[in-house]
Amino acid sequence: MATLISDYSCSQAILGPLTSEFDTQEIDLCHRHANDLTVPAGWSLERRSIPELAWLETLADEVRQIGKPADLSLSSATVSPNPNGVVELGRKGHLRVIADATPPR
Repeated sequence: MATLISDYSCSQAILGPLTSEFDTQEIDLCHRHANDLTVPAGWSLERRSIPELAWLETLADEVRQIGKPADLSLSSATVSPNPNGVVELGRKGHLRVIADATPPR
């Protein structure tokens, strides 16, 4: 995975390691789309080194932060499952911490 940052004022795109910050000007891409990325005519593309597993560590850290009880936006008393039986415990940008509302068998 990689993060694409577009700078319209400079006509430049930067593709680098997955970032842990959420910004509406950044787009996270899977490995395949990051490799196939092209930019509009007249733009430059800077490809920064992406360590093999750095994206996984960043993603895991983000999920851990969202899952901390102090960060949860909903209290357990007000949480109800959606029609699929999933409870959203927390959210940050496009990442969500969810729990299955049905007890294990």
